[in-house]
Amino acid sequence: MNITRRTIADCWDLIIPFIRRTPVLDIEIPGLDNPVSLKLEYLQHAGSFKTRGAFANMLGTKLPKAGVAAASGGNHGAAVAYAASQLGIKAHIFVPEIASPAKISKIRKLGADITIAGKTYADVVGSCDDYCLQTGAVPIHAYDSPDTLTGQATMAAEFETQMLDGVDTVLMAVGGGGLIGGAAAWYRGSVKLIGVETEKCATMQKALTAGKPVTITASGIAADSLGAARIGSLSFPLARQFVDHVCLVDDDDILVAQKWLWENVRILSEPGGAAAFAAILSGKYTPQPLERLGIIICGANSSAVTL
Repeated sequence: MNITRRTIADCWDLIIPFIRRTPVLDIEIPGLDNPVSLKLEYLQHAGSFKTRGAFANMLGTKLPKAGVAAASGGNHGAAVAYAASQLGIKAHIFVPEIASPAKISKIRKLGADITIAGKTYADVVGSCDDYCLQTGAVPIHAYDSPDTLTGQATMAAEFETQMLDGVDTVLMAVGGGGLIGGAAAWYRGSVKLIGVETEKCATMQKALTAGKPVTITASGIAADSLGAARIGSLSFPLARQFVDHVCLVDDDDILVAQKWLWENVRILSEPGGAAAFAAILSGKYTPQPLERLGIIICGANSSAVTL
């Protein structure tokens, strides 16, 4: 499937009755003269951008009685559970032991069956595949399928319509690459696109350095959302062509960013959701004078107690 602006626009038309048009917040950061706009995608149904891809996979497709299944660090599972609940479809979600209690609780509350097994996201993919073979359920990939990528791309399409004065640079966190791959397919070089990963989850950065997807062992504070072991095969060529570069932050940068977002704008972001903002706040990405920045706050399946 060739993912184009036309196919992305068609997907947006398909899913828009089921998703939220998430708002944009203009903020000022002390010591930084650049205009900064936060795309508050954490306000999406089920707490992250992943809901777009979940609906893109399920709508317009006849699904079996066994329903759907997904392997997930948490956010994709919550999104699939939400979409399934809205469409009256059975869902079974497989999550690793590192999934946050907040995400596990959300999946359960949304009515999906859940299996917790394995230490990482990579560990539960096989369990999900086995379940689908045994039951006939349709697997919904967290980031490496055309429908998922196209659904996530609608976030960029929506953001573009909201930025009437335009934006020069858009920063977003990278896990398996579904969000940034979709954004790359939409923008196609019209903005500078910056991926942000943690040093312990540098899946995209290592792939771009090697010139091909490579397998890593992810760990650290954001591993439950950014901890894909290998960048998506669909996202990688798009990133290589349209992503300017990947910026790395450390776990402490993310903790500081989470605290700043809560104390200054009352955004309760999960670690992965705050990664892109951490790149600016920490100085790991230094914008040029007057460079207009768009930052995607992509997920908030955390808890106030944890923060």
